[in-house]
Amino acid sequence: MISRERQAVPGGHVCWTYDDPESLADQAERHLAASLAAGERFWYITPQPSDQVAERLRALPDFAAAARRGAAAVVPLVATYSPEHVVDPATQVAAYAAATDEALAAGHTGLRVVAEATELVRTPAKLDVFTRYEHQIDRYMRTRPFAAMCAYHRPTLGDRAVTELACMHPQTNVEGLLFRLYAVAPEDGHAALAGELDMSNHELFRTALDRADLRPTDGELVLSAADLRFLDHRALTHLAEYARQRGATAVLRTPRSSAARLVDLLELPGVRVEVTP
Repeated sequence: MISRERQAVPGGHVCWTYDDPESLADQAERHLAASLAAGERFWYITPQPSDQVAERLRALPDFAAAARRGAAAVVPLVATYSPEHVVDPATQVAAYAAATDEALAAGHTGLRVVAEATELVRTPAKLDVFTRYEHQIDRYMRTRPFAAMCAYHRPTLGDRAVTELACMHPQTNVEGLLFRLYAVAPEDGHAALAGELDMSNHELFRTALDRADLRPTDGELVLSAADLRFLDHRALTHLAEYARQRGATAVLRTPRSSAARLVDLLELPGVRVEVTP
């Protein structure tokens, strides 16, 4: 279910799903304003350069002035992603890294994009590879001045695909999303878990872990779970198996001592809970 009142937070990595192009246009304007105020370069990426949102942006005096000085642009989807709309995650991250470096070299404080990415996830195969990319670019954003709002047309994709995309983002307007798995700064571990993991989303959790493709450091996979409100024994079992397959111990950092008691009760190998303040 999508909240039409809930607003995207300008900055960071946002999954924005919409029914009405007007709501996407509103969000694009908000991100444009925040981007220009922060001294960033702004791109609106669209499969159709003459679409409603692009035309509305071009009509804004702030956008027109920024475009003249190279601080804002409407960019065709095929100019930033594969013409076949099949993403190679590592290649795409490298492309945005280069674009961020170019923005910095031109005197901007970073790069922000609003990307209408529905075309990139229309099939199950494209959805699978793109969600893997979403986590990789999220990891890049933790250390570099790059921000993105990924926009998806819910009626085209359906609720299941929207949920698979939204759960890989730290911010989203999707209501009823029970958990999120997203990147953190390197010093905070390998990923963050937030929300609730219960019997209703075990398969989605397993899929999200697989797509995140977390790589151990010194034999550990560290998950920041400060905002994880609940997890059951099945979720812990999935996490233990995921770590075992990677020759690692899963370290769950959470303020909830109940998670530590559950691991002890299950005598679950491969998971260690560190109770944080």
